[in-house]
Amino acid sequence: MSVETEIEIEPLAEPAHAPFVPGGRESMKIVRRPRRARRHCVRSRAALPPVLPSYAAASSNSPLSREPVPMSVSLAASLPSRESSLRRLPDDETRLAALLDRLVPELAADAARNDVDGRFPHENLARLQRAGLIAQVVPREFGGAGATLARASRIVAAVARADPATALVLTMTYLQHRALGRPDNRWPAQVRRAVFDSAVADGALINALRVEPALGSPSRGGLPDTIARRDGDGWRLSGHKLYSTGIPALRWLAVWARTDEPQPRVGVFLVGRDPHVDDARIRVIESWDHLGLRASGSHEVVFDDVRLPLDHAVDVRTPDAWSVSAASHADVDAQTDQQAWMVALLGSLYDAVARAARDWLLAFATTRTPTGVGAPLATLPRVQEAVGEIEGWLHANRVLLDDHVARTDAGNAPAVTTSGLVKRTVTEQAIRAVEQALKLSGNHGLSRRNPLERHYRDVLCSRVHTPQDDAIAVAAGRAALDAAARRTAGEGAGEGEGRTTPRASASGRSDA
Repeated sequence: MSVETEIEIEPLAEPAHAPFVPGGRESMKIVRRPRRARRHCVRSRAALPPVLPSYAAASSNSPLSREPVPMSVSLAASLPSRESSLRRLPDDETRLAALLDRLVPELAADAARNDVDGRFPHENLARLQRAGLIAQVVPREFGGAGATLARASRIVAAVARADPATALVLTMTYLQHRALGRPDNRWPAQVRRAVFDSAVADGALINALRVEPALGSPSRGGLPDTIARRDGDGWRLSGHKLYSTGIPALRWLAVWARTDEPQPRVGVFLVGRDPHVDDARIRVIESWDHLGLRASGSHEVVFDDVRLPLDHAVDVRTPDAWSVSAASHADVDAQTDQQAWMVALLGSLYDAVARAARDWLLAFATTRTPTGVGAPLATLPRVQEAVGEIEGWLHANRVLLDDHVARTDAGNAPAVTTSGLVKRTVTEQAIRAVEQALKLSGNHGLSRRNPLERHYRDVLCSRVHTPQDDAIAVAAGRAALDAAARRTAGEGAGEGEGRTTPRASASGRSDA
């Protein structure tokens, strides 16, 4: 998982274009490794599971039925130009709630089975596309719905309550669409247009691939081993990425890599995947066998001399240019906004998992009547107190997330440090709520016949997303101590000239 990581109203018309076919698995050849390794390689070649009847037949005018475009040609130029066929959700929030309420049972139907089998939820992504939900965050000028953070969070929370693995894949696409939709985004305009057009027309998914076997997460520093080499009028990319959430269906891979130049640059190279083109240079190693979010398809990807158009080096800079000290005002604003969106969407996802656990517990406590008690567990003061604590944690989460979202949508996104604290608090309280439910339900909660143990495994995954708890605490502590040092220095300046400089130096050392 790029993890280093709401009924029916009136019927909506079917889109004019072909039904959504998630990219990336329709044509793969599976080569099994020794059973002990519990891994197998998948080549983007040819033998996916059969396409689902609900979205299998591509019409003759569908882009999926056209002659495939070689990967050496920019996909930015290959996508059809046409009027948006996105089925937009109505602006009315009541109708949105009705649509989500209808979808939730459908999304939840296979969640338990997919968790057991580690099976990617292609069907759920098709449902989201048919409902017009995948391109919600795409700006309106590109044919999307231009969803606010409030709306995006509401959608993610509803999906996560049913199937958090599906919600995680959706969240990663929403985050990429948000970044690309900013007017100060650095990506070439034609490449951004290609990503947006494919999302609107076909529900194409995108995610960032950053984590590597040796480097780990680049958020901790260091250069990636994935290398892009200039080759005539393009690039050739080779490398190995981990935790590539959604890879069975990703159309676009935003790959963190460095160049092989004498003074290497580092940044994002966009890889487009066409499931209808035989390309053995992008290999998926199905190694994701995780405790939680088992259906998220967060496998490894190996790039073997993949040819990219020149303009798919979408944001490449010198390493120093990525440092905080070199950031422009636009860079700082973009980072603040992106972190605010990430915290809100991931926070909403894991809070929703905790609420699903709470809902199961309430049903269990009100119906379970031990013979030794002679009444439902819900009548016991100890149970009432424990449930009240869960309600308190979830209420605090709701207040924190609502405030965070409202400030961000108002154009006043919280500082990165503050966003981190919201993420840490919300996820820890979500974990605490599910743990409390497990304590109360005992063996029933730990049984695989019930969903509570799955909710617990899923909610634990909240800790691995960046920023992680230790980095959040260090940043918040440093900010508080630096602010105190500056206040002390300012007070000292009023008492005598000699005290200002040493205090400022001390503050500077704490930043180093």
